[in-house]
Amino acid sequence: MKKVLLGLSGGVDSAVAAYLLKQQGYDVTCCFMRNWDAFTNNDILGNPTIDNSICPQEEDYQDACKVAECLGLPMQRVDFIKEYWDAVFTTFLKEYERGRTPNPDILCNKYIKFDAFFEYGMKQGFDYIATGHYARVVHEKDESFLLRGVDENKDQSYFLCQLPKSSLRKTLFPIGELTKQEVREIALSLNLNVAKKKDSTGICFIGERNFKQFLQNYLPAKPGDIYDINTMTCIAKHDGVLYYTIGQRKGLGIGGQHGPWIVVGKNIYNNRLYVSNVEDKKLIYANACIVTDCVFLSDLEAKTAKFRYRQKDNDITVERLSETECLIKFHHDIASVTPGQYAVLYHDDICIGGGVIDKVFYNGQNIQELIYEKENQNV
Repeated sequence: MKKVLLGLSGGVDSAVAAYLLKQQGYDVTCCFMRNWDAFTNNDILGNPTIDNSICPQEEDYQDACKVAECLGLPMQRVDFIKEYWDAVFTTFLKEYERGRTPNPDILCNKYIKFDAFFEYGMKQGFDYIATGHYARVVHEKDESFLLRGVDENKDQSYFLCQLPKSSLRKTLFPIGELTKQEVREIALSLNLNVAKKKDSTGICFIGERNFKQFLQNYLPAKPGDIYDINTMTCIAKHDGVLYYTIGQRKGLGIGGQHGPWIVVGKNIYNNRLYVSNVEDKKLIYANACIVTDCVFLSDLEAKTAKFRYRQKDNDITVERLSETECLIKFHHDIASVTPGQYAVLYHDDICIGGGVIDKVFYNGQNIQELIYEKENQNV
């Protein structure tokens, strides 16, 4: 009997995954991961006063224990607090300091669930690890393929684009063939305590927070000016350029001044945020980008890409520049392609990998450099 270590989060998805694995004849052990602790992390910073809000992890742990007991499965608990801080949260903060917009869920999957947790499971002699992601994996003789989940509204293959191939080879996604409604129905039929539990949102393993207030604990606010990129005039004030993202339309505080306004760029060196109320394609749209830190899960040719979660598939052409870098050319203009986010590549339903969007271009011109040119013209 194959042994599986399942990441049991205290939510309904991983609970049903545990049940399905048991039904399929696996020897299942559940494991709750604890990756964030405000007090421990504050000690790392030498500041025990910041971010002392209570994270709901203990409630999630209790829910997970009840699920394991109901299903008659053994339960473990493991801490990856230091690993999360070093690999995920530190990278998260550094990206914001660079004026970019990172994706902590992808980082968490790469460094915690399918690295630290994977190694933890392998050292204990498990044959596979498993999670409650809405994705599928097909294990063939010499290769494993990551596929989209059947439920198009819940598909999470985007967040799994940076899995190491070695981890994918020994991973199971039990609910990938189900819809969310079907998962809920199974949980209700089993009278699981988490059957009607609300889906988790917010930062991976940190939970739901007022994001700007949370980020200010680690990256203090530095107010500055918001400029109309078309007239190069100051039209409002911002709370700190780090807190805004390319394509953002809400929460700008500009009011009814000839809007709607959209963030098109930022200069972290002079602390300026640039917005536009004009559909200037050179600023709002892109038709190419350079992607770095790429992970390729398959040698299949990429046909489409997503540049943010829930975005529709975009037809693209990929030119490999190195083992970890590529140039992606879009077959049509795409709005708000954002440095720091991820470009995720697909061949039909197969996710073949992805990487970090580093530079964005429109008709061969780097959009950030175009903003710098506009600045210099108005000095």
